[in-house]
Amino acid sequence: QKAAQKLRPSVPIKFHISSRTDTGVHALGNSAHLDVHRAPGRPHLSEEQLTRALNYHLSPEPICILSAHRVANTFHARFHALSRTYSYRLLLGCAHHSQVPVFERDLCWAPAGGPLNIPAMQEAAQFLLGTHDFSTFCSSNKETPPRSPVRTIFQVDIQPSPGFLSHHCEHRGLEFWEVKFRGRSFLYRQVRRMVGALVAVGQGKLAPHHIKELLEIKDALAFPPNSMAPPSGLFLKSVEY
Repeated sequence: QKAAQKLRPSVPIKFHISSRTDTGVHALGNSAHLDVHRAPGRPHLSEEQLTRALNYHLSPEPICILSAHRVANTFHARFHALSRTYSYRLLLGCAHHSQVPVFERDLCWAPAGGPLNIPAMQEAAQFLLGTHDFSTFCSSNKETPPRSPVRTIFQVDIQPSPGFLSHHCEHRGLEFWEVKFRGRSFLYRQVRRMVGALVAVGQGKLAPHHIKELLEIKDALAFPPNSMAPPSGLFLKSVEY
């Protein structure tokens, strides 16, 4: 928003972001909308000019505008999104956090306790598909008013994933896995709690059917303590319109 204000608009600019993320969570493809009012007689900025200008003013920050598109005045980046896709990256094979490759630090989660039972996690993930009351998988947030805990998950996949510069650590027996969720919207820390519960299944602390039982309880206090996945492995992958 500060970068856009340097474009000398005739009316103060406000960004409307499609999705907010926790501190430490990454975004590969977030989106936002803004209105740029130009002074009388000044030409409108093209999509390419807007992208270049914003990136120029954003250069000190770890953020980059990938593209810009002119939309109708009625468009809203948050409310018109059809779905959002989140990806959580897991690293298996590390006996200690110091064994996480340097290029992967703060970009994945290496759960302690040995290998994970991936088939059990995949079985448990199926219980999260569809429309449910996700109260058990929502952290309380005092900053925003209560929202309906009912959400719809369109897709849950647990698949092998390439690591960053993985050829540097092929000999170490490390495995990267990606847990992908696609839904219209998500509750506060819902994805991190779902991943944490699935990892608990993979560790044998929970059975797959316990995920179904947690959904049916509809109580955030029933969520296994200290099981929420850390933010570092979570990426907002894309927002679909």
